[in-house]
Amino acid sequence: MTATSATPAPQAPLAPPAPAGRPTAETHEVTNQAPPLTGHDVADDPVLIEGVRREGAAWCLDDLHRIGRRTGSEEVQRWADEANRHEPELRTHDRYGHRVDEVDFHPAYHALMDVAISEGLAGSAWADDRAGAHVARAAGFMVWSSAESGHGCPVSMTYAVVPALRHSPDLARTYEPLLTSRVYDPGLRAPADKRGLLAGMGMTEKQGGTDVRANTTTAVEQADGTWRLRGHKWFTSAPMNDLFLVLAQAPGGLSCFLVPRVLPDGSRNTFRIQRLKDKLGNRSNASSEPEFDDTVAWLVGAEGKGVRTIIDMVTMTRLDCVLGSAAGTRAALGQAAHHARHRSVFGAKLIDQPLMRNVLADLGLESEAATTLALRLAGAADRAQRGDDGERAFLRLATAVGKYWVCKRQPAAVAEALECLGGNGYDEASGMPRLYRDAPLNGIWEGSGNVNALDMLRALAREPASLEAFRAEIEAAAGADRRLDAAWRELSGELVLTEDAPLRARRVIERAALVLQGALLVRHAPAAVADAFCASRLAGDQGLAFGTLPPGSDFAALLGRLPV
Repeated sequence: MTATSATPAPQAPLAPPAPAGRPTAETHEVTNQAPPLTGHDVADDPVLIEGVRREGAAWCLDDLHRIGRRTGSEEVQRWADEANRHEPELRTHDRYGHRVDEVDFHPAYHALMDVAISEGLAGSAWADDRAGAHVARAAGFMVWSSAESGHGCPVSMTYAVVPALRHSPDLARTYEPLLTSRVYDPGLRAPADKRGLLAGMGMTEKQGGTDVRANTTTAVEQADGTWRLRGHKWFTSAPMNDLFLVLAQAPGGLSCFLVPRVLPDGSRNTFRIQRLKDKLGNRSNASSEPEFDDTVAWLVGAEGKGVRTIIDMVTMTRLDCVLGSAAGTRAALGQAAHHARHRSVFGAKLIDQPLMRNVLADLGLESEAATTLALRLAGAADRAQRGDDGERAFLRLATAVGKYWVCKRQPAAVAEALECLGGNGYDEASGMPRLYRDAPLNGIWEGSGNVNALDMLRALAREPASLEAFRAEIEAAAGADRRLDAAWRELSGELVLTEDAPLRARRVIERAALVLQGALLVRHAPAAVADAFCASRLAGDQGLAFGTLPPGSDFAALLGRLPV
């Protein structure tokens, strides 16, 4: 059969004609959608800037705004997405069968880490003699981690390890200059051959969890002064870091040890990564189960005093939990506010609709209280490092209080902010699901809610100076607001320890956090903010969900404090 005699190909049916007088519909025209939130300065936030000035680090503001502009760039937002979509991968062996125990990261993760380290968000504050250095670092950490929080874990642990390592001055002299470096130098090599080091921590084990005294990892001293560890850790983040503080049972009791991934002679220490954790969020960061088998370690602090030694690291990482939760809450609020400023419904912008104004104002109150408390803790940490015993005492109790409440509130606040975007917020492309998955982590890491509530009770029982410092902080606002005064009188009675104190601990620590936040806002925030907070959080003129502020609230003033 010739080509010309083939059966004709079927013709596509003709489209029905458009109705007379009407053009063909344009189904792909996009209207009433918010533009991408990019190209802005994340540090352009009155709450943050006022707090930085108040806590003594105004000198860092130019750098902070530079970090803020970088954080708000399209490039960094792309890094954040890629670092979470392309998760870390464990390689236990090389192609020849040699054990290597390495974790590979996407280039976007390394890009995020490089900026964080070079901007001094890890250990460099310990090498900075300027007053406010730890506040500057805290503010930068909050701004930068709002883009992507997972890589903040190794950054935070590197910051926190320095005070614990100082329990052994010889080790501190060797490693501190590299832990405070601003050079990101990834890869497993002898520490002395690197330009900068990162640190991690290994405390919990599968049979004990929070009860670290139930740890079964053992430590045996050697003739050369080193120790050998054997055991299995349950949740050790950032296994590609260079150094780890680890708890193990020595003959004299539970002790703290320094474990390097690579020994001074360049050989690999035994650090067998059994698996990476498959986590709810924090996906860009590798968390692992390492096994120690004749692993070389150095004692940090006194034998048998491991908890007392490593608690200095835990205290600083708890501070970073507060910073990170305040940052995550504000990042979600920023997305919600941006959406509401551009989206129209029922003939008006969402942000002009009365009920949405209430929701956003209420979220703004929550965020401002969290940010203000976080920076107050950072200021206390800075002054405590410079010898202020009163600030050290305040930090002891207030860190537990802040860690409990700010971290506890983040998931609820992020969920409400996500809802402000409706279905758009439930879509991965918005970035809100990642903020939501990451939100519970800080409430768990370095002690869950119960751990911090009970830690508050320990501080009250063992360190009365911490209560006096806390009292002085609240009473600095005495007489400024009758609702705050009444709440403090009630709380003062609750802080007296009784037999049922552990049962009541969550109620007490929650109230302590709200009273502390109220005192800070009464002293430092605009009157409209302080009034709305005291009315809703202290006097109870609020429902159980966000968006239930009383009608008399100054919504215009509250909305004027929202981030860009």
